[in-house]
Amino acid sequence: MSAITDCLKHPDRLFIGGEWVAASSGRAIELISPDTESVVGAVAEADERDVDRAVAAARKAFDHGPWPRMSPAERQSIMRKVVEVLRRREPEIATAWNQQMGGLLSVAPMLSSAGTETFAHMTEMLGTFPFAERVPSRFADTAIIAREPVGVVAAIAPWNGPYAIMGTKLSNALAAGCTVVMKPSPETPVEAYILAEACEEAGIPAGVVNLVTAHREASQHLVANHDVDKVSFTGSTAAGKKIAATCGERIARVTLELGGKSAAIIRDDFPLEQAAAILARTITLMSGQICAMLSRAVVSKNRHDELAELIAKEMQTLKIGYSTDPDTVLGPVAMKRQLERIEMYIEEGRKSADLVTGGQRPAHLNKGYFIEPTLFANVDNRSRIAQEEIFGPVLSLIPAEDEDDAIRIANESQFGLNGSVFTMDPEAAYRVARSVRTGFFGQNGMKMDYTLPFGGFKQSGIGREGGAEGFASYLEEKTILLDQAPAGFVQ
Repeated sequence: MSAITDCLKHPDRLFIGGEWVAASSGRAIELISPDTESVVGAVAEADERDVDRAVAAARKAFDHGPWPRMSPAERQSIMRKVVEVLRRREPEIATAWNQQMGGLLSVAPMLSSAGTETFAHMTEMLGTFPFAERVPSRFADTAIIAREPVGVVAAIAPWNGPYAIMGTKLSNALAAGCTVVMKPSPETPVEAYILAEACEEAGIPAGVVNLVTAHREASQHLVANHDVDKVSFTGSTAAGKKIAATCGERIARVTLELGGKSAAIIRDDFPLEQAAAILARTITLMSGQICAMLSRAVVSKNRHDELAELIAKEMQTLKIGYSTDPDTVLGPVAMKRQLERIEMYIEEGRKSADLVTGGQRPAHLNKGYFIEPTLFANVDNRSRIAQEEIFGPVLSLIPAEDEDDAIRIANESQFGLNGSVFTMDPEAAYRVARSVRTGFFGQNGMKMDYTLPFGGFKQSGIGREGGAEGFASYLEEKTILLDQAPAGFVQ
């Protein structure tokens, strides 16, 4: 059987300073299939020495290279070539996600395409963004707000959505004129290799894009490097706290998109059968491994038991199986430690709530990291399963007195990433959306648009990724006051 890394030119090397170089450690990171628990590929493992080399290359390229000094139109022209390469390689990206993470092969092409289009959206937005604009001033004839690249960016992506998330960080940094050190998750590095190869093929100058694949110690070393001007991190809140503390010591810029425990509020006007179908099929998307997952459902007490019965019935119809089977609805979770974590939370849930369905490894699958879709009812919102991010197909159903109580429950969380209200009333939808303290909110399901700003309140993060608002975090604003406008100044 061929390895998933066969599509890469140099999986045994790192991309530093425009060259594919051997890792100082001499070690490799093995990639494990969540379906079969077998090794399906390997890539080079970077250590602290490689991280320092990559940062030095990015620093040199930013301080002395052409990329930050190109016009936006020049950068856009090269980035369009990157998009062309990525579109050509989408089948390889889809296969990589399926085999590394266990994501369903039936949806992988759609997700790969969406990731490329997000990169393309940023590339096109580059052509209209106001990098310098004249504004009124009481104290100068000419006041200009200039927006300049923040510098060297450490882009750290998680294992669940490695292509789209790393692609978003990379496209924003490149469009701004920054240089980048990509550090993908060691479980899902193939997509970052493809991004690096696409940048090389498109002619992005040496040192602008660098790639190191590493475990936690080397990643922390990257964050602590004083030549890194900004860290863009997507991952757990626990890791985000450490990164924020490290960046705070030297006032490095930081964007953190962290965990969530998002609530879906089911209003009394919404049909329960429809709600059950949406909730059951949402919690099983990517095996529940989505930071914005609607993992809490809040419903009025008088409708609680009926909704629990309907969700359980829907869950029991979902096919659990290998991620390559086109009929599979729920595939494996990404890794053994994640499966064990989910099982720990299920055991915790048994102590404080009613296990309605699920909670076991499927009897018909004796290999791979599989768990049944699981529903707990009569959940106390203060319990661990309602307050802590499980990152698996486990749904907590919580009874509420009324709409105000449901909003209180939704906000009674350390997180504030996403949310939803199930209602046929647009005025009620907007009212609830403005009342729930989250960075993203949708009506009647888990709605996402990564071309718009995405991020969280509270411990769900700092800053935003996506849209003009996310792009702005890769820039520094400079105010310039002049006695008269410079010749040829164009906004």
